[in-house]
Amino acid sequence: MDIQIWTYILVGVTFALYIGIAIWSRAGSTKDFYVAGGGVSPLANGMATAADWMSAASFISMAGLISFMGYDGSVFLMGWTGGYVLLALLLAPYLRKFGKFTVPDFIGDRYYSDVARTVAVICALFVSFTYVAGQMRGVGVVFSRFLEVDVEWGVVIGMVIVFFYAVLGGMKGITYTQVAQYCVLIFAFMVPAIFISLQMTGNPIPQLGFGGTLEDGTYLLDKLDGLHRELGFAEYTSGSKSMVDVFAITAALMIGTAGLPHVIVRFFTVPKVSDARLSGGYALILIAILYTTAPAVAAFARTNLIQTVSNTEYAMLPEWFGNWEKTGLLAWEDKNNDGVVQYVADKEANELTVDRDIMVLANPEIANLPNWVIALVAAGGLAAALSTAAGLLLVISTSVAHDLFKKQIKPDISEKGELVAARVAAAAAVVVAGYFGINPPDYVAPVVALAFGLAAASFFPAIIMGIFSKRMNKEGAIAGMISGLAITIFYILMYKFNMFGETTKDDWWFGVSPEGFGTIGMLVNFAVSLAVSSMFPAPPQDVQDLVEDIRIPKGAGAAVDH
Repeated sequence: MDIQIWTYILVGVTFALYIGIAIWSRAGSTKDFYVAGGGVSPLANGMATAADWMSAASFISMAGLISFMGYDGSVFLMGWTGGYVLLALLLAPYLRKFGKFTVPDFIGDRYYSDVARTVAVICALFVSFTYVAGQMRGVGVVFSRFLEVDVEWGVVIGMVIVFFYAVLGGMKGITYTQVAQYCVLIFAFMVPAIFISLQMTGNPIPQLGFGGTLEDGTYLLDKLDGLHRELGFAEYTSGSKSMVDVFAITAALMIGTAGLPHVIVRFFTVPKVSDARLSGGYALILIAILYTTAPAVAAFARTNLIQTVSNTEYAMLPEWFGNWEKTGLLAWEDKNNDGVVQYVADKEANELTVDRDIMVLANPEIANLPNWVIALVAAGGLAAALSTAAGLLLVISTSVAHDLFKKQIKPDISEKGELVAARVAAAAAVVVAGYFGINPPDYVAPVVALAFGLAAASFFPAIIMGIFSKRMNKEGAIAGMISGLAITIFYILMYKFNMFGETTKDDWWFGVSPEGFGTIGMLVNFAVSLAVSSMFPAPPQDVQDLVEDIRIPKGAGAAVDH
């Protein structure tokens, strides 16, 4: 069977599975909708967390970025894995002990202020919509190639699927759907990696193949460095980013992880605090399987791409090249009219344009793997993108329905009314997410990196000081969140989107890129919070007692809504 038939079969089966699970586990109450009833087992929650965490950025875009950036791409590996450890150890158990559904709920109650709650809702919406833009682009990329539709229609199809199981099932439906999606995405990522590692290095373990030798006896990375030198690119194993920027991006990704509302809320779906810790450990192991494999996949893809395409007559190129050309994500322009593909670092002479987001998806085709493996990767990419998109959409809907509507606008709303409001908000969020998927600001991973920067600059200081500082008051937290978010958004608009005139890297503040500026925004947040807090009275005694109680690791009950 050809690739498209296999894709229809595998994608159709997996989508039917997701929708079936959503119907089976549909939410019947707000507690089901927000925290899956609080009764999910640690292992299931660990798998769901891993699927929620490993978005299209992890599955589709990260290895693609590393394959082009080489050593510089390691910031994504270090930041995202380190960030998850920070979240699981430093924040999740305490937030779970507090027993609230959402991050704005925590901030609103901890800082005894509806203004603080509203600011937190605004921060959650900025972070979530930025993040979901990357997921919907990932969906569009997959569909545009494997279902042979326009990217726009690919995004629309993805919207319909997410709408169905996120709006119907809520967190309960999403949780058990994500368990299935983890199984699909990790199988889809590892199978081609094992195939290609065996094919290129003779070692079936990709992590070992990454440091192994090729048929001609040269080490894979030495071969890749040599290919890069021949074509004028920087050596694959050397970095071009400044140490300051590497540190800033890594820190922004790590700290941003700890402030991501759609991951934090996962720790409210288990019965006890100890289960939150255990599910965090399971998730870390499950995440590590993909993250330790990604550098190998990147190196395999880059080597195969260069050896297959560079200095090859266009007429002799394999079928996969034409397949991806049809999507517009791969393009060749014969500048010197010699019929040969010139793929070089010199922009004037280079004739090949490759969208980095296609590398993981195209890798099995480039390596000439069986059609079912190629289709499996498509199903895995969709599972990764849709699982995270659903989690983000739930955060958006709960922020609007629970933290804004019920807590402030209409406190006497019935549970049924709140559930309807949450579903309407989720439906509206799907439409907005689809718009961003059709009009994305960048590749998937950089867009997601911006979301992490916004989370680092807005949520993290308020959460960390809310847990560990009895003196932090509402005035300090509100001022800090607003200042951190505002300066980070301003910087991104100025240097990422050139909204205030053309800029270059030389204009960056402190040599920090927009992807890393969340670290600076976080420091601004901390500084403003502490300064403003010192000018106002300490929080009420009952709030200080609450902070003291959060840090006692026992006696935690179920998540409550009061």
